[in-house]
Amino acid sequence: MPHDGLDFRQRAQLSELMDEPCTREVIEACLRDLARVNRWFGAYRPVLRWLDEVRPQTVSEPVRILDVGCGYGDGLRRIERWARERGIPVELTGIDLNPDSIAIATSQSDSRIRWIAGNVFAYRPPRPAHLIVSSLFTHHLGDSDVVRFVRWMEENAQMGWFINDLSRAAVPYHLFRWFAKLAGLHPFVQHDGPVSIARAFVPGEWRQLCTQAGLTQDQFEVCSYTPARLCVSRRKP
Repeated sequence: MPHDGLDFRQRAQLSELMDEPCTREVIEACLRDLARVNRWFGAYRPVLRWLDEVRPQTVSEPVRILDVGCGYGDGLRRIERWARERGIPVELTGIDLNPDSIAIATSQSDSRIRWIAGNVFAYRPPRPAHLIVSSLFTHHLGDSDVVRFVRWMEENAQMGWFINDLSRAAVPYHLFRWFAKLAGLHPFVQHDGPVSIARAFVPGEWRQLCTQAGLTQDQFEVCSYTPARLCVSRRKP
């Protein structure tokens, strides 16, 4: 289990079990429990609220939305429902480095979502995405790769991008440890959930990283959401 003596003033240098080699069965069980946690804690709300704010009114073609680090695919399927409820034609693509995650996401979906196994930094969409989103992805990256990812999104998103991740703090770290145990979540989730919080960023760090990526302070927004979410967004003019 994660260590109690963490200093939350800085990112923890801890590893997550799901980032290590394991069977597809284990990955599927973990992703299924993570999807449950996402539903219980309203993890989709920040990106759906942002989509309501930025949804294009003048695009004469389906809105192309790319989800980076899509995992189980539950976030992208929720976006698909959002679009259907509003009559917005969309082309949805999910990309994840883990081919097992993509196989699992494909098996859970009977829609036209396109699923791709690959490294996002080597991926060039056939046509630029209008919008790029990610959820619980950036805390897996080192600082330099976060800067690289922001630059990549700037190059490949025509209208904007949204990062939906966690906020590093002691209270949610310890609360999730107890919740995951009481809820009987998969042992990997019990371990990785608190570690993810300890590896996440705080607002000042996000502002510094986005500045390093070449953005000015008025070009992006850092917003907190309850519980324990910290999101970074960019709307292009």
